[in-house]
Amino acid sequence: MTLTTPTSAFTVQPLSRADLPVDTVAMARALIGKTLTHERPEGRASGRIVETEAYPVGDPAAHAFIGLTNRNRSLFRERGHAYVYLGYGVSWLANVSSESDGIGAGVLLRALEPLEGIELMRRRRGRERLADLASGPGKLCMALDIHRGQDGLDLCGDSALWLGQAVRPVGEIGVSVRIGITKAADKPWRFFERGSAFLSGPRKLNL
Repeated sequence: MTLTTPTSAFTVQPLSRADLPVDTVAMARALIGKTLTHERPEGRASGRIVETEAYPVGDPAAHAFIGLTNRNRSLFRERGHAYVYLGYGVSWLANVSSESDGIGAGVLLRALEPLEGIELMRRRRGRERLADLASGPGKLCMALDIHRGQDGLDLCGDSALWLGQAVRPVGEIGVSVRIGITKAADKPWRFFERGSAFLSGPRKLNL
């Protein structure tokens, strides 16, 4: 199935579950350059994923580390489902479940390069500068209007929030430690597209 809008300058092929590695760290890397799209009544917004973080099985910094709860149950679904939670009581954060059904792990989507629905994103974010619209996990969710209502959606199915193939080749992928955590903070499980103007985090981690 090909999903397009009349104003789109490109065609995005949805990702199938088979396109996603059954390994959290491998998936975090594989998602760089792929697209994330949210279809809302007011229009479509989409972007290229340019930054991710892996939270694999056994990771003490992962929400799944404590076991299955009502809050984190989407992390234990088959790879390719959305896990959306409120971070620090302030911002919604979007993750992709990343292992087999019943095994809890996920990939945090940290930043997007806006592609479609840019004026929608600007209104939602109250910002004009393109590089500020989705350059962080909370900004990303605000720009694409992602919240608790999208928790558990199948991103490889027919939901309004879905993952798509890359619209152009991905650049060199960089690797760094993760941002804003204290447990397992030395793990090189953050991935990003080098040279992107849309990354979050300190400059020293984006080289």
